[in-house]
Amino acid sequence: MPTEIQVPEGYVEYFSQSGDTLKAVAAHFGVEPESIILADLQSAQYLINEEMQEELRIANIQMETSSLLDVTRIVDPGTRMFLPDVLGETTSPELLFPDSDVVYSPSAVGFDIDAFVQEQGGFLAEHEDLLTYGMAPASEIIQIQAEAHSINPRVLLSVMEYESGWVRGQPETDFEKRFPMGWEWPDRSGIIRQTSLIVRETTIGYYSWREGSLVELEFTDGGTRRLSPYLNAGTVGVMYALSRFHTQEEWQELLYGEKSIPKIHEELFGDSWERAAVVEPLFPAGIEQPEMHFPFSPNQVWSHTCGPHAARIANPDLPPSAALDFAPTAGGSGCNTSAQWATAAAGGLVTSSPGGGPVFIDLDMDGYNQTGWVLFYNHIGNSERVEAGTILAMDDPVGHPSCVGDATGTHIHIARLYNGEWVLADGGIPFVLSGYRAFKDEGFCKGRLEDGEYVITANTHGNYYTRSIRPDSEPQYFYTPTPRN
Repeated sequence: MPTEIQVPEGYVEYFSQSGDTLKAVAAHFGVEPESIILADLQSAQYLINEEMQEELRIANIQMETSSLLDVTRIVDPGTRMFLPDVLGETTSPELLFPDSDVVYSPSAVGFDIDAFVQEQGGFLAEHEDLLTYGMAPASEIIQIQAEAHSINPRVLLSVMEYESGWVRGQPETDFEKRFPMGWEWPDRSGIIRQTSLIVRETTIGYYSWREGSLVELEFTDGGTRRLSPYLNAGTVGVMYALSRFHTQEEWQELLYGEKSIPKIHEELFGDSWERAAVVEPLFPAGIEQPEMHFPFSPNQVWSHTCGPHAARIANPDLPPSAALDFAPTAGGSGCNTSAQWATAAAGGLVTSSPGGGPVFIDLDMDGYNQTGWVLFYNHIGNSERVEAGTILAMDDPVGHPSCVGDATGTHIHIARLYNGEWVLADGGIPFVLSGYRAFKDEGFCKGRLEDGEYVITANTHGNYYTRSIRPDSEPQYFYTPTPRN
């Protein structure tokens, strides 16, 4: 029986969480990925370096793999590792919210937000606001935000209840009536704009932690706090959102005070960790993306116009960098509805196709966007678009590329979700279309697709190097992409 490796002197122990990559974990701990020692090596899939291999031989631990380390790939939850102990003071490592109560996860299946709000009997139950099609109940507005951005409505309601009392009571001040999330922001009063703020900031925090680009909070009073590397994405998402609109002292009370948001969350919805135990980890061990094709037909040339960028937030530079853009080259530039078809990258059930751009395709066909693999398309024209309830095979038509949905040029936008979490395009589960893997580069919409031999380079204007064609095209249509250097 192999000898268990003890924590080396000067190192700390960490067990990986759902969605972790070694690159992100290293950033959280303030070290380089090469300094990580994977301790549970009978099941580990990676080698780090020769020094670690020597430590393993001394410990009589057998390795059956000689694969090189890919620090960007997802690590199975619960993988034991050691990291150099270099951090000073950080936030508390206490986990306040499971990931599944922050993203629109399987635990949200069956949660009837309107019934819940009516049962609470607060101001929210009677409030309405104006949408493009007329007045709508506030609960419906929150549900729309949850579905569109894949945010769990429970966390939105908990923050609202703390800040304004809208859920269980009546706002007592004019400020609470105007700013139900408690965030005074120019032109951001009312339920729609206030909810949009928390959705945006929670999303940024959650996925910035996931990709390893967020390690410190900055508060409205100028104070800063290094985040504990033991936190999960759900907790960091809420922490970050609240830090954006509060001083450090206020933030401390919001999260750890006698009447904190986590305590209100439990009062409203019960034990979130019991719910999480049923549905987490959101990214289970061994997860892989199913086969997917380019979202257009063989024998057509399209342009790869934007590399990994925001899934739903209007600013492409903001997290989560989960989406890729493609534009048909036929039909000219500018804004129009193309005659060419966007096609299903994988088969599934269309769960939502309301017009205005978005289409959701549920690959496990259980009818829920919160479970399993889901494809999200945007900027699909309203004419001849696929209807909700349609079962699609791979390569079936979805609709026509257009400018619908706040676009400046005719194209389609495609992203993936798994168990309600946006899956980063250049992250732990590579985005692979027709054998080409997506990579993110520095700069606006910069990125590339590589298949090991050829590279397709993204450019918003489209050019020779952006040309994309499916490898299964007929020979007379095939062209030679740019070779990798």
